[in-house]
Amino acid sequence: MSTRAAVMGAGSWGTAFAKVLADAGASVQLWARREDVARQINETHRNRDYFGDIDLPATLRATSDPAIALTGADLVVLAIPSQTLRENLLQWRQYLGAEATLVSLMKGIELGTMMRMSQVIAEVADVAAERVAVVTGPNLAREIALEQPAATVIACADHERAVEVQRTCQTSYMRPYTSTDVIGCELGGAVKNVIALACGMAEGMGFGDNTKATLMTRGLAEISRLGVKMGAEAVTFAGLAGIGDLAATCISPLSRNRSFGELMGSGASLDEAIAATRQTAEGVKSCRSILDLARANDVEMPITEAIVMICHEGRNAADIVPALMGRRPKREAS
Repeated sequence: MSTRAAVMGAGSWGTAFAKVLADAGASVQLWARREDVARQINETHRNRDYFGDIDLPATLRATSDPAIALTGADLVVLAIPSQTLRENLLQWRQYLGAEATLVSLMKGIELGTMMRMSQVIAEVADVAAERVAVVTGPNLAREIALEQPAATVIACADHERAVEVQRTCQTSYMRPYTSTDVIGCELGGAVKNVIALACGMAEGMGFGDNTKATLMTRGLAEISRLGVKMGAEAVTFAGLAGIGDLAATCISPLSRNRSFGELMGSGASLDEAIAATRQTAEGVKSCRSILDLARANDVEMPITEAIVMICHEGRNAADIVPALMGRRPKREAS
């Protein structure tokens, strides 16, 4: 009997991951907020808002009714903007199965509470942390929808549950690995969006590869410092959830955060960048809560602090460069 999966969110990553699950043999219901999107997927097997040129499996079904999507699901995959998770899950939790595994595709830190997405899920759904898994890694949605070879990490405190999810999403083009370091995997996924904004800004300002490589490397140091202080395993940041995800998000023009940062580095204001892209990058929303988390743990994160000043305090990207370059000299491994 195949796994019954509900994927809550028909954006780019939710749609791509629903395709992975269907290709791996799961019975998939993809929840779309808008009825016209669900109908379009069912009738044409395409999500024209994101992948108008890519066929979705005929076995993948869509609905705008959360009760239909969630009832009886063994696997509940949450693929919505991180800052909307609490509000949506409060409405959906009545339909969750008593033994369902809840999977987060989201990469953010909740504003106000400074909670990771798995923590929000466990609290709102009132489930043990061992029932919550996280998917992360260098997973640019369009490339995966095109079935280009990629790897990902399934992190869960319950290793056996991670293995079950791993089996559910292994295909000829997707190779999932397992981990029990949920903290490290989530922080790697959340903070890399902030560093990708910085790399995009550097691109927009006309800086070259030395600058971007420096931002990526020192950004990884920020991620690692915060992660280890919060109990993550240092080795996680040398893997797919760390340098892998960071590299893909900072380098690729498919990266929403990098592209958003490039607009701001070219001189666009935050509002102008939002208008041009018709959406806000995850790093813009989460950078404040990540900086709050860093300060609460007494961890220095100068790149993250600079992004907060640019995105939320009206500072210009060009004005921040001298402040970053003029910081007190120090040993690299510190």
